[in-house]
Amino acid sequence: DQDIRNMGGLRKYMPITWITFLLGSLALIGTPFFAGFYSKENIIEAAKLSHTAGSGFAYLATLTGVFVTAFYSFRLYFLVFHGKERFDTSGHGHGHDAHGHDAHGHDDHAHDHGHDDHGHDDGHHGGVPHESPAVVWVPLVLLAIPSVIIGAIAIEPLLFGDFFKGAIFNAENHHVMEGLGEDFHGWVAYGLHSVTTLPFWLSLAGVVVAWYFYLVNPAIPAAIKARCGWLYNLLENKYYMDKFNEAVIARGARCLGSGLWKVGDRSLIDGLMVNGSARLVGWIASVVRKMQSGYIYHYAFAMIIGIMALVAFFVLLNN
Repeated sequence: DQDIRNMGGLRKYMPITWITFLLGSLALIGTPFFAGFYSKENIIEAAKLSHTAGSGFAYLATLTGVFVTAFYSFRLYFLVFHGKERFDTSGHGHGHDAHGHDAHGHDDHAHDHGHDDHGHDDGHHGGVPHESPAVVWVPLVLLAIPSVIIGAIAIEPLLFGDFFKGAIFNAENHHVMEGLGEDFHGWVAYGLHSVTTLPFWLSLAGVVVAWYFYLVNPAIPAAIKARCGWLYNLLENKYYMDKFNEAVIARGARCLGSGLWKVGDRSLIDGLMVNGSARLVGWIASVVRKMQSGYIYHYAFAMIIGIMALVAFFVLLNN
């Protein structure tokens, strides 16, 4: 977040990145006729028309997500591309002359790239922002084009056509898609109709609020942060889910893995089964080895004793 706030005003320096970022943001928030619009609109309508358990909450959650997505997406867009410039466009930290001295007469080596003679950053970074090389902006353009047109091309065959026939089925008690298909009259009519729906106006409200908060009156977010610090911290830390995951789930997984390694692998498998069986075989071999005298009459005597034991066993068994 701090990196975002340190940017601003990049629109005129990075025009290709700016326009592709704008197109991607418009698609992300579900602007009519953009790719994200058709998927977003149908998900919201499906939640609205569904009568399954929890569909009411799902509908409210998606509406909330529409506003939040638009607000945060364009908060980023406005701060980076239209916000106040926070970089030095002179090409040097303090404006150096031809002799390598800045406006205050200091040597160039002492204040090179916005650092003082102690190596500390003085906040005035030199250099004018410039457009990314082709290896970066060409993929951005190639991604921006389908983000504008692919929804209009694909919505009918993918959602209401036979593209997924035989692969995806609707349950017999779920008639939402059938109802959406009856109301669908082409991608143009679908997009035009959206301006009368609540999601469109919530999305527009998110963009307008972001514009007002971060371009027109940036004191408002600062005041909200000051008055609702606990809420700001809750959102800033993503509901502390990362910390919960690290403290409970990740640590629990590490403890479980350590226990399985020490008890299961090292003690049971390696210690008892592998090494234990080897030690048992070694012990049996050491005992049997002592019984090997090398005299034939000892072996003959052992065979006679074994035969007598078998005969006695079968006699007792038959009785």
